[in-house]
Amino acid sequence: MSVTDQIEAYLKQALQRSKQLELHRSELAERFSVVPSQINYVLQTRFTLPQGYVVVSKRGGGGYIRIEQVELGEHAPYLDELCLLIMPAMNISQSNEILQCLRREALLTQHEYTLVQAMLGKASFSGIKVQEADALRAQLLQQLLNRLRFESERG
Repeated sequence: MSVTDQIEAYLKQALQRSKQLELHRSELAERFSVVPSQINYVLQTRFTLPQGYVVVSKRGGGGYIRIEQVELGEHAPYLDELCLLIMPAMNISQSNEILQCLRREALLTQHEYTLVQAMLGKASFSGIKVQEADALRAQLLQQLLNRLRFESERG
């Protein structure tokens, strides 16, 4: 078993006892005799939102890492289907269609819908090439759908 696998197994075992875990990167690195960047690698590849985890990291002297396991919401299958519609690049019209689906299914309030629509609109990407704006819009929309998949994210 690789060190990366050992770190992952240790963290997942700790998360079985509690849905949230707070620890210090340096202490974990010391425990497994690795550099802190190895801990970062494990967190970035094994504890992602699509895998059911939210990771919050605060750097500095009093820094910490908080890992929270989140549960899939009841609309996760529908959101998974919408995720499949996200292309590598999406224009405003295409992203608005996805947002309208979210609004229609009450996954976004009217206020949230309006805010996200503004965020993904033309004015937000002024000064950026159209192709780059469309790619960034698609990434942002994908992130939104991933966040909506989890109950704890909807409060």
